[in-house]
Amino acid sequence: MRLHELHPAPGSRRKRTRVGRGISAGRGKTSGRGQKGQGSRESNSVPKGFEGGQMKQSMRLPKLRGFHNRFRREYQVVNLSKLNRFDRDAIVDGAALAAAGLVTGADAPVKLLAAGRVKVAVHVRVHRASAAARTAVEAAGGRVDLLEEPKPPRAEKSESKQDNAASRRKARNAAAADDSAEDTASGAQEEPQA
Repeated sequence: MRLHELHPAPGSRRKRTRVGRGISAGRGKTSGRGQKGQGSRESNSVPKGFEGGQMKQSMRLPKLRGFHNRFRREYQVVNLSKLNRFDRDAIVDGAALAAAGLVTGADAPVKLLAAGRVKVAVHVRVHRASAAARTAVEAAGGRVDLLEEPKPPRAEKSESKQDNAASRRKARNAAAADDSAEDTASGAQEEPQA
């Protein structure tokens, strides 16, 4: 094949439609724009999403509802009843759960929940586990190892905040008492001079 023998694929290149060249051409007079109105004008620059002046969809939709946490971590849930398919004393980790089809990937974060009953003693290695699920696995003779450090409960955080607020309040009261004591002492010293 030579260079002058190259041709585009049939139907891939078509002649452009020449509008406004008489009524016999099929695109004469109004050139396919219709009679009157917004679309027939030369300066027809309609913004994206324009709906003819009515309230457009982007303004009709509700906005600013709720909060989206960018740092949220989604855990895949595995229930206790799913552990009965493993052998006794088996190590149930991400790879074993993925091989059994219980999670999508071996590296996916997994949380063990206490739905159902576990009948075999297995060694579970997951990222998180509920207290009831952990108790049930240990009662069946198994063990649960967490791959992540558990976060402190929120109650402890609120208690510590309350303790901090109480200590700050005591410090303010003590400072106010000291100031009032100094004022009374200075007033007592000034009286003999008068």
